[in-house]
Amino acid sequence: MPLSLAEMRRNYTLQGLQDEQALDDPLAMFGQWLQQARDTEQPPVEANSMMLATVDSAGRPHCRVLLLKGLSDAGLIFFGNYHSDKGQQLTANPHAAMTFFWPAMERQVRIEGQVVPLDPALSDAYFDSRPLASRLGAWASPQSRMLASRASLESMLEQTAQRFLDQPIPRPEHWGGWCLQPERVEFWQGRADRLHDRLDYRLLNGGWCRSRLAP
Repeated sequence: MPLSLAEMRRNYTLQGLQDEQALDDPLAMFGQWLQQARDTEQPPVEANSMMLATVDSAGRPHCRVLLLKGLSDAGLIFFGNYHSDKGQQLTANPHAAMTFFWPAMERQVRIEGQVVPLDPALSDAYFDSRPLASRLGAWASPQSRMLASRASLESMLEQTAQRFLDQPIPRPEHWGGWCLQPERVEFWQGRADRLHDRLDYRLLNGGWCRSRLAP
């Protein structure tokens, strides 16, 4: 039978999100949820995978899946090519949004805020921790640019491997990290009959204000 998308649905019944369960600091609460996701989600789901949305100079939105690589009091850290489409979009418009979805726990978190480049020393430290192939790839791949063929990419990788043969691989200046500094965080917990729980945090005058939103 043909797949009927209209008939695909799931009733969320695992748990609720009561106001008394919420923390005053949404980043601390996000850290708790992320740890629970790491303990609960099973492959192929990666608990730190997220959708990152950016806007280009013409006001058109773009979205892609990335991996969260750090969490601190300052915000959420991720890495990539500064010359890529997302890098150029973040340079032109530093406002961005992230969405995390953990299906096993029937949870979603949406985070919005301003993105700033990460301290170069922190980018260096993370780059040095990456596998060899990933470090070579950061040099070899002209991310978001057109390629003549798959073979041309593999050739660039081979040339890069020869270039850095038997020597340290430094971080390219065009590659590094960003930190999204949250201004709004929404916690979504699936509930039965689509009456989901939504707790919304907004940064106002240096402090977090929490409210409950209708599903």
